[in-house]
Amino acid sequence: MKLKYVLSVAAASIFLLGCNTVKLTFIPLDGTILAFGDSLTIGKGVDSSASYPEVLSNLSGRNVVNAGITGEETSAGLLRFPQILRETNPDLVILLEGGNDILRGRDSDIIKNNLARMIDYSCKLDIPVLLIGVPDKNLVGNSSDIYKELAVEFNIILEENIVKYLLVNQEYKSDMHHYNEDGYRVLAETLFRLLSEKGVF
Repeated sequence: MKLKYVLSVAAASIFLLGCNTVKLTFIPLDGTILAFGDSLTIGKGVDSSASYPEVLSNLSGRNVVNAGITGEETSAGLLRFPQILRETNPDLVILLEGGNDILRGRDSDIIKNNLARMIDYSCKLDIPVLLIGVPDKNLVGNSSDIYKELAVEFNIILEENIVKYLLVNQEYKSDMHHYNEDGYRVLAETLFRLLSEKGVF
């Protein structure tokens, strides 16, 4: 356990040293955003036209690639992330993943390391990341400390409230863990406002 902790800290230090200066910048109308994640990204429970990446694309006028896979854990996401990053060459990555790991009781150090490696891949290509926090405790508690720690270590923007807000308000849900059309629209609008405030749009 002690060795595992030491390795985790060492890995985080390497990531921090290698990637902490990629800032959000204006994305031109012909730019691309990569929305990477699980079922909340793919838009489970609604038609694809109502998924948050599609709504965000309509709001922003930018191409938003929906790279969500239902049921995916961060270990699987880490395996496919580098190739998708190279294929899409985005101006920004929106990373929303980890909920399935948390629901299934995966080790928090492993979740954090997987997410850190994804962020590191992106940063090494000078692609900024917007991280979306996922709650602990069956996805209805406060945003997991994992996301706050990653945001600090990589000096990236974190949206830590919207997932919890939508999950605890029944009017935005299609089932226990997924949103309806209104929920995905609110998610997209929240991200659009945040990114607009940061000068991305």
